[in-house]
Amino acid sequence: MSRITPGEDAWAGTPGVAGVDEAGRGPLAGPVTAAAVMLDPARPIAGLADSKRLSPARREALETEIQASALAWAVASASPEEIDALNILQASLLAMRRAVVGLGRVPDLALVDGNRCPMLECPVQAIVGGDGKVASIAAASILAKVARDREMVRLDALFPGYGLAIHKGYPTAEHLAALRAMGPCAIHRRSFRPVRAAADGLR
Repeated sequence: MSRITPGEDAWAGTPGVAGVDEAGRGPLAGPVTAAAVMLDPARPIAGLADSKRLSPARREALETEIQASALAWAVASASPEEIDALNILQASLLAMRRAVVGLGRVPDLALVDGNRCPMLECPVQAIVGGDGKVASIAAASILAKVARDREMVRLDALFPGYGLAIHKGYPTAEHLAALRAMGPCAIHRRSFRPVRAAADGLR
């Protein structure tokens, strides 16, 4: 398992830097969730890595440690309605902005995973593959992923039959079959092609 070490992270030990990442761009249902994290250089966290490379149990353990050790952290989201109104890219950037604002302090620099930056009140830099290179971005990816997965489990109880707690809204064969059989529910992203096709098929 690849872990981020201080020697690999050019910003390790630099206070005032916020890492920003999102989870949930690909699913057909639910929100897109973002997190921002300002790590404390005096309290390094071992084992940070891209959230997709960690087990659910490890992500949850690291979530607790990040929340306890970080100088500041925040999680925010954009709703399925906002995704449909804005498109998934702009909704992701909106969620990221909300997360940074939620820190309650303006970072000296925000480092964002990917190649697009949200509009922020501080300097911002995009880093492709940043969740595997920068500890603060990896921490943000973990918080965003755990928070979104937890929300999808909650939504599964409100909208049963789709298997949301299992696939978290991603377009698995089981999810697509349920969509075709039941049609979209209130938290499906109507602007996504498989959701539109399922809705049209029931008309």
